[in-house]
Amino acid sequence: MIRRRKPPKSGIREVPQTRSRAHLQWVRGHACAIDNDQCDGRIEAAHIRIGTDGGMGVKPSDIYTIPLCHYHHDQQHRLGERSFEAQHKISMLRIAEDLVRRSPSVREEG
Repeated sequence: MIRRRKPPKSGIREVPQTRSRAHLQWVRGHACAIDNDQCDGRIEAAHIRIGTDGGMGVKPSDIYTIPLCHYHHDQQHRLGERSFEAQHKISMLRIAEDLVRRSPSVREEG
């Protein structure tokens, strides 16, 4: 039987992403970052990919999250982050940075 060969090492080290269930729960306790009548009330912690430690197939650290209702979280994925930010005139990274500064769980862990 033919054996599978091991892929050569690329020299890229994996950076471990930070996980914090407490921070995600705290983010979910806020109103949707997009304030309009389309919000459906169920708040989710939406991860941001652009400008963060995430990558292809790698979910960003939990500190890069913002509160979005299910409708707007789905819209974020359908439109893409740049278009979503432009349409709603927000900076998701700035919102996440503000939340992480105020998060009691991040201060306790970090």
